[in-house]
Amino acid sequence: MTGPKKNQLSIQEVEKVAKLARLKLNEDQLELYAGQLSSILEHIAELEKLEIEGVEPMAHPIPLNNRLDDDVPGDPMPVDALLRNAPEVVDSFISVPKVLGGES
Repeated sequence: MTGPKKNQLSIQEVEKVAKLARLKLNEDQLELYAGQLSSILEHIAELEKLEIEGVEPMAHPIPLNNRLDDDVPGDPMPVDALLRNAPEVVDSFISVPKVLGGES
């Protein structure tokens, strides 16, 4: 029989993490999460073995270019078309629920 894996978390360690996160876990959940968290740690250990000397950090795995069109003013949307799309209209104005203050 082999001993515990290097990155295998104990139930006590998972209980400590759960307490810090203010989570109440039962025994089944503790065992489940111990396995899942241990698996994540094993994956991270594999990533740490990679040779990354000289590799530039990146924000995204593929190159992205922002499409910045010129801001050209156009004709406004007709008021009647705009009001047809509004959920509620009062006297040709869009009515929205009050979000600040007291009763409406």
